[in-house]
Amino acid sequence: MSTQYAWNADTASNRLTAIQNRIIANEREVQHVFTQTFFDQAIEQCNQLSDYSSSPLSGAFVSVKDLFDVKGFVTKAGTTFMADNPPATTDATPIKYLREAGSILIGHTNMTELAYSGLGLNPHYGTPENALIPGCIPGGSTSGGAISVAHRIADIAIGTDTGGSVRIPAAFNGIVGFKPSQNTVSRKGCKALSRTLDSVGPLSRTVAACDLAYRTMSIGKHNKAIQVNNTLVIPTNFGMDDLESPVKAAFEEAVSMLKDAGFKIKHKSIVALDALTKFPVWQFASVESRAEYDDAYQHKHDLIDPRIVGPTRMGRADEVDAITYRQTLNQRESLIEQYKTELGSNILLMPTVPILPPTFLSLQSDDAYSRTNLQVLRNTSIANVMDCCSISLPMKHNNATIGVMMTACSGHDLSLLDLASECETLFQANQ
Repeated sequence: MSTQYAWNADTASNRLTAIQNRIIANEREVQHVFTQTFFDQAIEQCNQLSDYSSSPLSGAFVSVKDLFDVKGFVTKAGTTFMADNPPATTDATPIKYLREAGSILIGHTNMTELAYSGLGLNPHYGTPENALIPGCIPGGSTSGGAISVAHRIADIAIGTDTGGSVRIPAAFNGIVGFKPSQNTVSRKGCKALSRTLDSVGPLSRTVAACDLAYRTMSIGKHNKAIQVNNTLVIPTNFGMDDLESPVKAAFEEAVSMLKDAGFKIKHKSIVALDALTKFPVWQFASVESRAEYDDAYQHKHDLIDPRIVGPTRMGRADEVDAITYRQTLNQRESLIEQYKTELGSNILLMPTVPILPPTFLSLQSDDAYSRTNLQVLRNTSIANVMDCCSISLPMKHNNATIGVMMTACSGHDLSLLDLASECETLFQANQ
């Protein structure tokens, strides 16, 4: 894997000044990207980079989703009801590891409130515009993080992925997004949406940068001995029948390139995915978000985005009793084992998202919002429900940029990253 990175400790101070100037000027590209910036702290970090000269992350600019504690700053999770909380006294564990490796933390990035949507819209802090298509949404919930990378404000963004919240905005904005196996990166100091499904992962412009960030944040639970093979499985029974024409054409081109490079492509029905079509994935975010934020739901209802607090999301938790929810958890455990048996060391290959980024105008009605949200989360949520690692790679074809998603079973993270690096080289040759 290439180790040539976009940052350099010697130029960090000048780069930071340039980024500050862009944000002060309120350039269109940077509008609504950050909920707050850490520039005074970042200047101090730049002045101390000589202490980190041996670290490959020295001088890398890192944006932090507004779910993670950063010492000295309030973590708001895209809300206004947390805006007056006390500042964090310590960094969240993965952020601490990045700071200790010499990265420069530049700000909290905007997000869907409470991370509860794959679209990225936020009525409190505004929504950043898609980096590739004017007038279109960024995807979410790690919306600001993706835009910070796509517009070269940050070298790496740190986000969370509960049903696709790293990979969807990566796909929509032409960058790389990696969702690790859940238990490999600590979530201590990160506000939860669903403790069952949440994962912490990086976004960047290259696989190598994501790999470096992941290795820095991880807590050693990935298995270096586990190897994936070069068999890529495209499911015939899930997620492939409603692709927008540009997505279909770009994905088919990617498959053709992979075949030409010697990868074995299988089209196969996967029984576990049939079960997933009937599985109540919505219960995880609905029930578990209420467990985290029920006081706000009960007493600050009017301060929360109506599309988040309404009867189809947080409110829907009232439809689920304790026995039903425990049965859902049990069913998930069975699905994970079934999926692992079927896929083994093979890689699931799909478009990350079946559509191109929709316009803001197309999502004005609640029905359109809900329908599109389910559509963009469908393919990516496989990895969260089945406890997998998954990566989205940008693929450009005929002026359309899509995400090509590769998903491996839990513990295959390092091998998946190596494989993704090979595929990235192929796709870049098509640019």
